[in-house]
Amino acid sequence: MSQRRKFIKQSLMGSALFLPGVAASCAQVSPKENTSGEKPLILSTWNHGIPANADAWAKLQETGSILDAVEAGVRNTELDMENLSVGLQGLPDREGITTLDASIMTGDGSCGTVAFVRQVKHPISLARAVMEKTPHVMLVGEGARQFAIAEGFPMEEEKLSPKAQEAYDKWKVTSQYKPIINIENHDTIGMIGIDANGKLAGSCTTSGLAYKMHGRVGDSPIIGAGLFVDDEVGAATATGLGESIIRICGSFLIVELMRQGRTPQEACEEAVKRLVAKNKGINDIQAGFLAINKYGEVGAYAVHPGFNYAQATSQGNVLIDSKSHFTP
Repeated sequence: MSQRRKFIKQSLMGSALFLPGVAASCAQVSPKENTSGEKPLILSTWNHGIPANADAWAKLQETGSILDAVEAGVRNTELDMENLSVGLQGLPDREGITTLDASIMTGDGSCGTVAFVRQVKHPISLARAVMEKTPHVMLVGEGARQFAIAEGFPMEEEKLSPKAQEAYDKWKVTSQYKPIINIENHDTIGMIGIDANGKLAGSCTTSGLAYKMHGRVGDSPIIGAGLFVDDEVGAATATGLGESIIRICGSFLIVELMRQGRTPQEACEEAVKRLVAKNKGINDIQAGFLAINKYGEVGAYAVHPGFNYAQATSQGNVLIDSKSHFTP
């Protein structure tokens, strides 16, 4: 009997190696150490990521805080008057009103988000205040505005920037609501970073899809969609048509794939593959993902060509073109 029990025990242990859940947990217990990445490291979406990264890197050197860095970096973009997809100068909704979304997160699970916010110049800082000064994760609309006033955030005049007003007047001629793929409507800056000690943080801020329905919220302020960070694994952020990203919980998916052993690049490619499968009209949808793991390895992938990202390390701050699922 003792030999039979020993045989059964060994057989069960061998079978467990082929069970997906067990295999994943085993990978988590004994992850393969990797030293091919680089730390510290900051990544951000699109070409406006270059100046954003510069501010983030300077803040990291000043304070040593990766959280401070990812906040400071995207604040740069929130003030960029040439940018029509982030900040109060961004393109409005179909009612002619600019509303903003933002999120911020650290690797220990702390996070804060705001959505459908008006008149706040730096929604990313308001999101951080939600994280640090309230028991909540998300505040929206008038409630977020009231919290901003209570925290001393100045209320800006509700007036479109000259470029946004010109674009809105042109749009009103036909008033067609159709998400488009181009550089003017990628609608986000997402930033993720890791410090020299392996601490991670991320931020995401946007004025949302141009000419959206009033009240529409995209992926940027939704933890797990536009942003997700876990010190034990890595971080991911997204850009593009928010609805398509929300449908697959894109950033959370990428981090979980990395937890199971995928590289950041493999995880981003799998996320795009699932996004393509889950969304109709994919020819009119652009979305892209950025990821880093806890070793400082990088991944980036998009649905269509045209997505680029900025990467800052001790070696410099460069703009890189991402590969994509579809090619010309």
